[in-house]
Amino acid sequence: MTLGQDSSLGIFAGHEDVGKPARPGSVQYDAARGAYLVTGGGDNMWSTNDAFHYVWKQVSGNVSLAADVRWPGSSGNPNAHRKAALILRQSQDNDSPYVDAVVHGNGLTSLQFRETKGGVTAEVQANLGALAAPARIQIEKRGDYAIMSVAAEGKPLQPMGGACRLELKEPFYAGLAVCSHNDAVTETAEFTKVELGAPPAYAPPVAERSRSSLEVVPVPPSDRKVAYFTRDHVEAPNWSPDGNFFIFNQGNRLYRMPTNGEPALIDTGPLNRINNDHGISPDGALLAISDQGLAGGSRIYVLPITGGTPRLITSNAPSYFHGWSPDGKTLVFCGQRTLEVNGRRVSNFDIYTIPAAGGPETRLTTDPAKDDGPDYSSDGKYIYFNSDRTGHMQVWRMNANGSNQEQITKDEYGNVFPHPSPDGRWVVFLSYPPGAQDHPANMDVILRLMPAAGGRIRNLGKMFGGQGTINVSSWAPNSRSVAYVSYLPF
Repeated sequence: MTLGQDSSLGIFAGHEDVGKPARPGSVQYDAARGAYLVTGGGDNMWSTNDAFHYVWKQVSGNVSLAADVRWPGSSGNPNAHRKAALILRQSQDNDSPYVDAVVHGNGLTSLQFRETKGGVTAEVQANLGALAAPARIQIEKRGDYAIMSVAAEGKPLQPMGGACRLELKEPFYAGLAVCSHNDAVTETAEFTKVELGAPPAYAPPVAERSRSSLEVVPVPPSDRKVAYFTRDHVEAPNWSPDGNFFIFNQGNRLYRMPTNGEPALIDTGPLNRINNDHGISPDGALLAISDQGLAGGSRIYVLPITGGTPRLITSNAPSYFHGWSPDGKTLVFCGQRTLEVNGRRVSNFDIYTIPAAGGPETRLTTDPAKDDGPDYSSDGKYIYFNSDRTGHMQVWRMNANGSNQEQITKDEYGNVFPHPSPDGRWVVFLSYPPGAQDHPANMDVILRLMPAAGGRIRNLGKMFGGQGTINVSSWAPNSRSVAYVSYLPF
């Protein structure tokens, strides 16, 4: 478990500079106070290489590391991104895989991670609300997932959402790190009440296992940010056309939340079994929803965006809304219907359209495979959808009238819920591991991005999610960000 335990370092075994800081780091341990004063230099802990001072111990298995963190004294630049971190690291190489919970000098608090040796660091930034900086932080690893928790002075630790997934082979390192973010100087952070050990057994009620994190990731991909975290189950965010608020499903009801505020319930009249298939009209005036309570089986309704009396659109059930046409005149949806095929009755999921004002539905797909998750391109020429015609879900595209159906993705993943960006440049979709069927909940998934014109597919983020992550379009109106929901795996 340790290499050459040094009693002068308390619970840790050693310390050293990682990378090559211009000024060497150090550590002072005050046993009476249980305090570690860690001094570090280095230009950064970021990108593909790191430079910092590390106080460490080798560990194996599931790990929990927590500490109170503060910056004693003053800094030449108090707003600099100097970093104090609790870090789990594969090795002492400067390009090692790692995950950390880090507090910056300006209060920014993040879960940072590098998935592979020499890879690029990614980040999930916590939403601290009115808290300028946490007094205590914790990083917790169970299996291949890690989460960060924070606390104000005297308050209990609370998860901040945004779990990350990466593999650390045993044994690996756990410890305290400081980077000055300015190679010409050193910075000192104080860590007290340091606790390192196996995390406690975790067996919460089923309702607690879906703790939800509404997050935003920029396009092209960069740092993820937590917009809202709750212990309740949240699904399927929509981003308003003016960019000022989200709408999401929580507890079979819909909520509206300013991008920097708290959620409020939307009045949907008698509809209280709303599922995660809903969307805002292009002009921002109307909301299309799918509810399965009033008449038995999911049906689509339209109501004012501010709430009010819903108007029934589809008389047939089940019908699951997925997208508005760019002119706001047509809804595209997935419907399950019993049909006559070669003299026998079969039940099939297909893609349909229907006038937003109401009227007859039009069937666009007829393949006996399951077709689902349709959404219009920004110019209205195409409808993207997912289908398991090849044996597992892939992204397909067809003309808006249902003609010329063609497969777009062709890989080993199960690819679902394609959503074209408002500017027409991109398509975001969700990928399940090989072998997954349909779009189940609570699995390892990847949010992916591909150019609408074709080209390299990029990852926006790996997460614990699935059903509820991006069932409906969640693009920012400027096409520069995507909202989604991830769930804490423990």
